[in-house]
Amino acid sequence: MPHARKRVSRTIPVSGTYDGRMAKFYGTGDLGGSGQEEGQDPIFELADGAVLKNVVIGSPAADGVHCKGSCTLRNVWWLDVGEDAATFKGKSSSAVYTVYGGGAKNADDKVLQFNGAGKLVVSKFQVENFGKLVRSCGNCSTQYKRTIIINDVDVTAPGKSIVGINSNYGDTAALRKVRIHGDSGKKIKTCIRFEGNSSGKEPKELGTGPDGTACRFSPSDISYQ
Repeated sequence: MPHARKRVSRTIPVSGTYDGRMAKFYGTGDLGGSGQEEGQDPIFELADGAVLKNVVIGSPAADGVHCKGSCTLRNVWWLDVGEDAATFKGKSSSAVYTVYGGGAKNADDKVLQFNGAGKLVVSKFQVENFGKLVRSCGNCSTQYKRTIIINDVDVTAPGKSIVGINSNYGDTAALRKVRIHGDSGKKIKTCIRFEGNSSGKEPKELGTGPDGTACRFSPSDISYQ
């Protein structure tokens, strides 16, 4: 049976658990944009503790999914990311954002945008044709120390980087079982350290690859296929 298609003209608020049953959701009207403008509204906005599962987000994707606090995205697929697939915005250092399964393709820039505080855990995720898989916000007006764990993911070229963090704010990123496909030239950067700021300026790139402190992994955690 073909899955249902659902047009969304205003953001769907989620508290508790929302099971999309693999329907395809896409924006229309005010949510009909799929460009790079920051500040677009999302298709789904999750309250603290909410779970979104079995959802396909088509095009236009608007600003995808926003999490206002801890959240779980389980088996959520983005066919054409647009601005960002998901943005994590909790203000508590104990917030945990979990992305399990699912995947995203065709992201001009970032897939998972981490603006808030706490810990982001991404596992069993697939990404293809993208800019950055995860980025700790480099120039948000309020900055936090952010912890990122990326485990058991498949990354298919072309792409720019897997994760970008702000080492000056104490961010850390751990990578395990990352499989990179179609990148024999090893162009995709694994983990980039930036000097983040809170003034809106473009952050300065400090270095790339494992350093034992901010970017925590060994070469054996990354395989090329």
